[in-house]
Amino acid sequence: MCNLHNVSTNQEAIRALSRAMLDITGNLEPELDVYPDRVAPIVRNNDGRRELAMVRWGMPSSSKALFDAATTRANKLRAKGKDVDFDALLKMEPDGGTTNIRNTSSKHWQRWLGVENRCLVPVTRFAEPDPANKPEGGRTPNAWFARSEEQPLMFFAGLWIPQWESVRKVKEGLIKADLFAFLTTEPNSIVAPIHPKAMPVLLTEPDEVEMWMSAPWAEAKALQRPLVDEKLVLLPPEPVASDRSETLQLDL
Repeated sequence: MCNLHNVSTNQEAIRALSRAMLDITGNLEPELDVYPDRVAPIVRNNDGRRELAMVRWGMPSSSKALFDAATTRANKLRAKGKDVDFDALLKMEPDGGTTNIRNTSSKHWQRWLGVENRCLVPVTRFAEPDPANKPEGGRTPNAWFARSEEQPLMFFAGLWIPQWESVRKVKEGLIKADLFAFLTTEPNSIVAPIHPKAMPVLLTEPDEVEMWMSAPWAEAKALQRPLVDEKLVLLPPEPVASDRSETLQLDL
């Protein structure tokens, strides 16, 4: 699963390729590494217009996942002889979010597949952990993928929701936040040797962007497919010291 991507471009390029009508990001950093549960630029359909905005990465986890986690926590508390208000415990169950969306036939995701919840996630390169090249006693390095070595702009096909109430981190407590995540699919032959389970759904052409942002789901779902091999490259490896590790989120 992809839990790290880089955006090295400017707002003008993002607005041009996405045809965004409004930009509320302020001054976007010229190079930005994006990790789970942090804010990142997306172009979203919002109130009938396309808007470039900064949104937190990680859509809500399924109610079953949260129920199971709260049940486990409640059982541990009961084992210590403590009384448990399960409804209150469930409401405050931390949810760091789901970063990658694979099973779009799930009822959990179907409610957000309409045009009003579609977004584009700008990306110039994305990473997958590369255990095969891990040095003895060192960190697992990242393999980086891009359209070419020049790393031109492309987009992940994403979904977003406004002002979802949840506990993202215990220290934050109950908050409301705009959230996003992007779709994954089977890997092509460029990604598969590194990550055989999945790759992000990538949009590289203007007609694909338009289709994702405006077509009914019956048509747009055709875009949940591997990018053709000729449009993706594995970048030369970076020094291991420059890699950073993050806790990965599981696909649903």
